[in-house]
Amino acid sequence: MRIAIPDDYQDVIRALDCFAKLAGHDVSVFHEPQPASLEVLAARFAGADALVLTRERTRIDAALLDRLPNLKLISQTGKVSSHLDLDACTARGIVVTEGRGSPVAPAELAWTLILNARRQLVPAIDAFRQGQWQVNLGHAVAGQVLGIWGYGKIGQRLARYAQAFDMPVLVWGSEASRARAEADGHRAAASREAFFAEADIVTLNLRLADSTRHGVTFDDLSRMKTDALLVNVSRAELIAPGALLQALDAGRPGYAAVDVYEQEPVLDPGHPLLRHPRVLCTPHLGYVEKNGYELYFGDAFDNVLAFFAGAPVNLANPQALKAAR
Repeated sequence: MRIAIPDDYQDVIRALDCFAKLAGHDVSVFHEPQPASLEVLAARFAGADALVLTRERTRIDAALLDRLPNLKLISQTGKVSSHLDLDACTARGIVVTEGRGSPVAPAELAWTLILNARRQLVPAIDAFRQGQWQVNLGHAVAGQVLGIWGYGKIGQRLARYAQAFDMPVLVWGSEASRARAEADGHRAAASREAFFAEADIVTLNLRLADSTRHGVTFDDLSRMKTDALLVNVSRAELIAPGALLQALDAGRPGYAAVDVYEQEPVLDPGHPLLRHPRVLCTPHLGYVEKNGYELYFGDAFDNVLAFFAGAPVNLANPQALKAAR
């Protein structure tokens, strides 16, 4: 069986324990971070029976699928999202399988960003390396209101972290999310406007969908305090285009910490967020962690083996089996 795995930016997949599951198969792993053209992708995947996708790094559309006549399976690490045209796969008899997600690494990264941004550790460390001592004054998080938009697995984990740090929690989101938060002893915001105005730190913890795309507007951000922090480890597209930079330049919120960008990977050191003095940036590390990778790729490899053994599981488009190649 020929298996192609694109977008292993860090060149780590072959070193995972779970990679041994593919022993005996013809596996090609690609590492280039530069977005590839249709022609390059078609050449890389030519002859592949299965693709194992690293989250959402490569777009799979009808034009690419038409260039891959041998492709029978796409095994997704985590859940299918807008990067993959599921209808196009189904129409061509290409089965798509899904894995699981984990809130652990993204929640830990969000908390790392909160603490680093509030204590201003990066500029302090950079100055220290240049021979300067105690150049700034950070802020403790105790007593600050943590605003969580999206009280799912990650949001709930962040709320527990906040309790350990003596931070009151304010939640916004669906009616069900707000009810769950109140049942857990937290406060649901009276309104969207109140949520942004009252929180000292706002974290976005939503899945990207048509209903959430560009849902955070400049008006929302402009209601935040002048010393407030906006944290986004979910998806850049949750925020309206240009709204975050516009709001930062207007002084509300005062700070931001982001792990996600509209175009990834970001390889331009002149990117406006990277150059902004009040923004802490990381290169989409939320899910990039050893235990998480073992989970994501372990599931994806299991799904590949099950499919070619004639016992497919975790299907995102079971109807594709009727027209399977």
